Amino acid sequence: MSDKVLIDTNILVYAYDRAEPQKQQKAILLLDQLIQRDMGALTTQILAEFFVTVTRKLTAPLSPADAYTRIEHFLLTWTIYETSGLIVLEAARGVRDHQLSYWDAQIWATARLYQLPIILSEDFSSGSLLEGVRFVNPFDPTFQIDDWR
Repeated sequence: MSDKVLIDTNILVYAYDRAEPQKQQKAILLLDQLIQRDMGALTTQILAEFFVTVTRKLTAPLSPADAYTRIEHFLLTWTIYETSGLIVLEAARGVRDHQLSYWDAQIWATARLYQLPIILSEDFSSGSLLEGVRFVNPFDPTFQIDDWR
């Protein structure tokens, strides 16, 4: 089992979303803590979703050049897990057996197959456990990163 935690796209996006200042501040602090502790991990899917979201969906979007630079930085400083055929198959099983949306299932499948015990996201039921992967909402007022080491 890895000591890494998988960071969902929404956490990365909030770090750049000036329309949500409280979540932005919390996301930046969390990402900094994860980098300092060498605990955070991303996937190629999450990086792609990040690019699309921060260049198209934010009130004050990043330019493609700025988003590109951010992704370069993530690639140099974070553990990145590639999407594979086996992950796609496991994600399809997550849709079939657990009624996850496909893209959420692909994040879950990556965590499960790489033995990452935690996904930090606000998109899942916080505290729920699915086949050894726990979903934790870091925006919950009771969240403390040290509880998940």
